[in-house]
Amino acid sequence: MTGVTPAAPAPDPADWRVAAWRSFLRAHATVIRDLERDLDNDAAMPLAWYDVLLTLAQAPERKLRMAQLADRVLLSRSGLTRLVDRLEREELVRRERSSDDARGTYTVLTSAGLRRLKAAVPAHLASVQRHWLAHFDDAELRTLAQLMARIDADG
Repeated sequence: MTGVTPAAPAPDPADWRVAAWRSFLRAHATVIRDLERDLDNDAAMPLAWYDVLLTLAQAPERKLRMAQLADRVLLSRSGLTRLVDRLEREELVRRERSSDDARGTYTVLTSAGLRRLKAAVPAHLASVQRHWLAHFDDAELRTLAQLMARIDADG
């Protein structure tokens, strides 16, 4: 068959490369759990809220369509819809109809949402320092950033 690349054989579960993958997954789970706990304890905010509020704060006009927001945060679309519902009840975001497309809806960061995010930033950054950055020197972080950028480029 023309244009079809045969699949590479699956690695053996005992292969060191699979062990590296599993180590990455465990490290990720550990760091996320620690960041979640710290942010909840220090800023009374779930990490998913922080992720959505920060993403909106960094967006042009502090708003994104739900599909755009879903692509930028670490939640499924249905999970994001439920989360935005909760954030809207807390008046941290609001929904706004698109003036260009009657079917389109934006999620907009409110001033209360921005204040809540700004209050949480120091606690979150301290937690990132403690649970992630402190494990690496600057050269290792630069290398890690370059390695992770390869995967980001594929996404």
